[in-house]
Amino acid sequence: MEKRAFKKALFFVVAFMLAACSRDNSSLKITGSDTVLPLTQKEVEVYMRRSPESKISVTGGGSGVGIAALAEGIVDIAQASRKMKFEEILKIGSKGIAVEEIVIAYDALAVVVNNDNVISNLTREQLEDIFTGKIQNWKEVGGDDIKIIPYSRETSSGTYEFFKEHVLENKNYKNGILSMPATGAMIQSVSQTRGAIGYVGLAYLDKAVKAVHISYDSGRSFVEPSFENAGNRSYPIVRPLYYYYLTASESKVDPFIRFVRSDEGQQAVKQLGYIPFTQPAPNNDEKKGEI
Repeated sequence: MEKRAFKKALFFVVAFMLAACSRDNSSLKITGSDTVLPLTQKEVEVYMRRSPESKISVTGGGSGVGIAALAEGIVDIAQASRKMKFEEILKIGSKGIAVEEIVIAYDALAVVVNNDNVISNLTREQLEDIFTGKIQNWKEVGGDDIKIIPYSRETSSGTYEFFKEHVLENKNYKNGILSMPATGAMIQSVSQTRGAIGYVGLAYLDKAVKAVHISYDSGRSFVEPSFENAGNRSYPIVRPLYYYYLTASESKVDPFIRFVRSDEGQQAVKQLGYIPFTQPAPNNDEKKGEI
């Protein structure tokens, strides 16, 4: 089911991009992470006001879809909320092509519950037990006697991968977990389901859901997911957001990427609730490098 969903998403991206190619071979094509999507859309909007002759198309579909489309030469930039996987690097390398990785911003991942949920604090260990199925009722973590309904993103999403690696410590999600195709669907589902819990990028957070304070020190301190806390790294779930592009296409993509990383481009990053790449990077993440 998950592989079919990924292939279906990639098919529609491929079809869209091939149609775009047939119309104008000079246009810049970007696809991938739904987390990065609103940021790229805003950057394109501002950039095209400065350079009205530019033609840039942007779509989502998930980090995996974007990287696969880049490997096939269908897009110029893959936007991703995770690093490329080893098998993706091998696939691209087998074609004799080189890929550049560049950090354009950072994002905090907020854990959200229904507004009627009395729970406000959770530890990383509790989150692991909830999303792996060990904890199944909110009363087990001090809440009401209600069944927990965890939601995850689909497997092609970089957010799915990041949450699994950095929150679940690479444990598998529980069998039959409900997968959401996009962040908007995640927020809607959690807002409408009293026992629900999910996770979204900080830039998507709104009053329809309740953000939980998180502890990575076994409950000694709990930190709110906020722009300030993400920026100073006191909030623990912060990740880099990437653009990937083929080295051979650098001259084509460079003007836009330089704009995104400029002071003006990073103003848009802050306006949308992301964290500028110029702030201290968590875990010594690199700004740019060839894959």
